[in-house]
Amino acid sequence: MEGTNPVNKKLAAALSGGAVLVLALSGCSDDSNEKLDSWAKQVCDKVQPQAKKIEAANTAIQKETSDNSEPEQVQQTDSQAFQDMSDAYKAIGDAVDKAGAPPVDGGDKKQQNAVKELDKISTSYADLKKKVDKLDTGDQAKFADGLKDIAGQLDTLSQDGSDALKNLEEGDVGKAMAKQESCKSASATPSGS
Repeated sequence: MEGTNPVNKKLAAALSGGAVLVLALSGCSDDSNEKLDSWAKQVCDKVQPQAKKIEAANTAIQKETSDNSEPEQVQQTDSQAFQDMSDAYKAIGDAVDKAGAPPVDGGDKKQQNAVKELDKISTSYADLKKKVDKLDTGDQAKFADGLKDIAGQLDTLSQDGSDALKNLEEGDVGKAMAKQESCKSASATPSGS
């Protein structure tokens, strides 16, 4: 049992990074224009439930790792969490897609890039689910090695997601999003320690 625990902690840490970047749809500002505010509200209202879903998946994995669980249980929890995260990132991508381009310079490009990145992240989480499903829970050492590999991929994934959202939130778009209640409450969600 001990063998998987440090690896699981790394997994949970990598996932926290992924959750934080979705919750980071905020900043600080006051002035903006009505069209942009309306665009930001549309996106933020759709993002909030997905941010909660990612947070819940993250919490489930952290709980599993701290309980020193059996490999089968870890596999089951991780698999479900990766599925939820895949669905959530897809839904965020769809929300940004449906909202249209934000009314700022280069808004089209911002929107397209964000949607493309978010969809890519969704697919990557779906791939991680397949990988975790295939891990051999009967062999403790192999299972731990498999998790280590997945944790490494999660690190990269967190960075990709962070970049995708950072680019979308630059300048006035980020300021408008920061004013939205739903984005504020999403970003205020405490991440499990």
